[in-house]
Amino acid sequence: MLSRLRGLAHHLNHAKMSTASHIIHNTNAACCSIPPIVSDYSPKGTFKSVGDFKKVYVTGGPSENAIVCVYDIFGYFPQTQQGADIIASTLKTVVYMPDFFDNAPFPAENFPPTTDEGKQALQQFFGGTANPAAAVAKLGAFANYLKSGGAKKVGAYGFCWGGKVTLAAAGESTPFEAVSIVHPAMLSVEDARKLTVPLGIYISKDESTEEYIKILEVIAKKPFATKNDNKYYSNMFHGWAAARADLNVQDNKEEFQDLYTRLAEFFSKTL
Repeated sequence: MLSRLRGLAHHLNHAKMSTASHIIHNTNAACCSIPPIVSDYSPKGTFKSVGDFKKVYVTGGPSENAIVCVYDIFGYFPQTQQGADIIASTLKTVVYMPDFFDNAPFPAENFPPTTDEGKQALQQFFGGTANPAAAVAKLGAFANYLKSGGAKKVGAYGFCWGGKVTLAAAGESTPFEAVSIVHPAMLSVEDARKLTVPLGIYISKDESTEEYIKILEVIAKKPFATKNDNKYYSNMFHGWAAARADLNVQDNKEEFQDLYTRLAEFFSKTL
């Protein structure tokens, strides 16, 4: 698998470099160019105030363990909530999706940005409202709150920006027992080197295959290597499992289902 990916890496990343925009905080070109797609799914969970978050989408439960979902820059979307519902139902657990943006996600109608002003607004969002370091601290505190309330083990998974936050929160002294990242933005092997718990990593054709390979090589040497999971969805685009998922397209629907099946299996083995 790694050898095949190495062969693809140079070609894919060369193509991405030729089309990438000038990005300040977030260097994932796909994250800043593919518009979200609206779904007609009706989420099964409810919104509650939990811990320091005034608004949290809660689905499933009650259960002795818990899983936290970190959405992408568009905040709550039916596709992302549907995925949380699938995991909660499959594992008979409770899934929490905190509102990191306090009702102010990046406006879908302003995406993708086509003007310099719009591009600057997106990067200001990444540097302010969606500041990864601040979100990492909030995520860790939320997991500790769940444990103080009785959760024995807590897992987390994140998309795009949320993938960056989730992986960065899984280093030394992490409150999480396992984490997973899906079409993550700002993918970094440095975050993986600090990882102290099992990782599920699932990228699309729009993420850096070179960085993905480096991460796989690093986590293969971790003491929990046998619990890790990964898949390269070479036919999918950045965002296909969250806000940008178009479940009316058959291959997207099939891979969406495959991804959430893998996530459920990953957490069933690690929590």
